[in-house]
Amino acid sequence: MLKGNGFTIKIVPDVSDTIHTIHLSAKMAKIAIASFGIMLLLFGMMLVYSLYMTFFVKTDETQVEEMRQISNMQQEQLLQLSKKADGLQQELDRLMQMENDLRRMSGTVAAPDAADPPVDGAGEAGSAGDGQGGPYVKLDTKNVGASLDDLEKRVAVRRASLQQLKQILEEQQKEYAAFLPYSAPYALSGSSAAVPSMWPTRGEVSSPFGLRWNGSDFHPGIDIANDFGTPIVATADGVVTEAGWNAGGYGNKVDIDHGNGIMTRYGHAQSVVVRAGQHVRRGQIIAYMGSTGFSTGPHLHYEVRIYGEPVNPAPYL
Repeated sequence: MLKGNGFTIKIVPDVSDTIHTIHLSAKMAKIAIASFGIMLLLFGMMLVYSLYMTFFVKTDETQVEEMRQISNMQQEQLLQLSKKADGLQQELDRLMQMENDLRRMSGTVAAPDAADPPVDGAGEAGSAGDGQGGPYVKLDTKNVGASLDDLEKRVAVRRASLQQLKQILEEQQKEYAAFLPYSAPYALSGSSAAVPSMWPTRGEVSSPFGLRWNGSDFHPGIDIANDFGTPIVATADGVVTEAGWNAGGYGNKVDIDHGNGIMTRYGHAQSVVVRAGQHVRRGQIIAYMGSTGFSTGPHLHYEVRIYGEPVNPAPYL
């Protein structure tokens, strides 16, 4: 109740007759009412904030989990693409090695290809080409995509190169077929051991059979380059007809007659270990690689001749 300039609050209990009276001045009453209102306002704000934070945290956790799942999926996809790129690279390397082997066997030299790195470091047998390094680069769709694009281009180059090699081999097969009548007697007589059918030495074909140096010179054999002293072997059974120095540019050379019009020639040797009239067997060492005669470095000049005419040795390797 209002009493004078203040308020009087009477409290009447249910279980007793004692009445409690509280007198508040007008100023105190206003302060009490204002304090109560502020407390209600703060309570309401805290309630709203609590509800908001509860909803926000749940939403944020859901978004974080979704982003984590998306990130894991993207990382897995990148890893799969990376594995695919690595597999393509390994397959491409095998194709390149196969092509190089076929080119060596056919006596052809691979054309320069800027899209492909050299095989075995500098392209020489036994060279150190296993070094790796470089800064760490984070895996992303950009660099993986670039790698796949590069691999596709290199595969296209290899396809074109293999197609070219196929045509070369087909031409060599036709050329070889033209000389089959000369070698047929060996097959019929069972003397296949007297037909050249192996590599005369180890090394790389540095000059193939046929025209070279822009067509200014005809090369009647193939040149196989390696280190001084590399063994040279007879490619078939036969009789040595010449062994020693030749003034016509071959240097130290060996000629072997295999019968039926077939002979082989081995030039530029460092030393010769057979003599004229000696019978030799396929695989027997006859000389050691050198650079005698008209030569710019250690290699073997190898020829196959049919009735005196030089033919491409590739089909006989």
